[in-house]
Amino acid sequence: MIMQALRKNKRDLLHAGTVIPAHPLALNEKRRLDEAHQRRLTRYYIAAEAGGIAVGVHSTQFEIRDPKVNLYETVLMLAAEEVEKAQLLYPFIKVAGICGPTEQAVKEAELAIKYNYDLGLLSMGGLQNWTEQQILDRVRAVAAVIPVFGFYLQPSVGGRIFSYDFWLEFAEIANIEAIKVAAFNRYQTLDVVRAVCHSSRSNEIALYTGNDDNIIADLLTTYRFTINGKTVEKEFVGGLLGHWAVWTHAAVQLLKEIKNCKASGRGDMADLLTKGIQVTDMNAAIFDSAHSFHGCIPGIHEVLRRQGLLDGRWCLNPQEELSAGQMEEIDRVCSAYPHLTDDAFVAEWLRSENPVKV
Repeated sequence: MIMQALRKNKRDLLHAGTVIPAHPLALNEKRRLDEAHQRRLTRYYIAAEAGGIAVGVHSTQFEIRDPKVNLYETVLMLAAEEVEKAQLLYPFIKVAGICGPTEQAVKEAELAIKYNYDLGLLSMGGLQNWTEQQILDRVRAVAAVIPVFGFYLQPSVGGRIFSYDFWLEFAEIANIEAIKVAAFNRYQTLDVVRAVCHSSRSNEIALYTGNDDNIIADLLTTYRFTINGKTVEKEFVGGLLGHWAVWTHAAVQLLKEIKNCKASGRGDMADLLTKGIQVTDMNAAIFDSAHSFHGCIPGIHEVLRRQGLLDGRWCLNPQEELSAGQMEEIDRVCSAYPHLTDDAFVAEWLRSENPVKV
């Protein structure tokens, strides 16, 4: 198979920075795919002006790859069909989640290409016994098939810590287009940024925050290093986030505000930093940080359920439910920060999707 390259208009969007929600999985009360709501979610993200979607990722539930469930290809197909139906006149980035050992990862990359996905978000999870060199060889194998969106996943949810040297070598791999940093740790985040800046491809790799606990601060920060007597700068330009699977229209407006603040220098940086803490508070409730993220996916589903975008919180794993007190925490943050939600937008959009017949 010939290596697929990212089209220029989509690379330009990726590097300019955009909102990429991590697409959830819509199920009915029998824990089977709810195709109508699955498709509706994709249309919602398009209507909310997201710059893309990530499908088959953690928020889509890893159990979709279980042979007894067998939904990985289906969710890729449904999202691709809805994007195609939208006949968009602007670039929209489709990212496919890719995981597993090399053989599985390559097969998933090939499947993503079948449905015209632009990038593969390559998880490093589940490879705890692999050496860094073995993982880098796996990255090269996938990058030979599809442009790669790297992914630094926090250890508390199945990821592992990688060395600075790993990321330096990672950044040198051809067809790496972006890296999502979801380390939830400032030291490990710095390792990635510093490595990219020291690589020969520092201008070819876009950085996206996956640090749901630090979204706005990540997006506001300019990293600056002196390398061989020259100043090299790098920024997180956008986010690929489970948190942005909810209240997506508000997230799009927030990213615009951040970009305007940085471009003009006239924005209220202090106000944005305050909003950053508010977003972190909201994320703590949705992602259930108090219980080691046990209720993360049900938390996302609960917000979408309240808005009418899902019928329920059902997950493929019956053990995945809201933790004790999580519902009350979601109530609290929704009440405290209405300016960071998009309930009114969703209500109006749903009315346009389902006009009342007179």
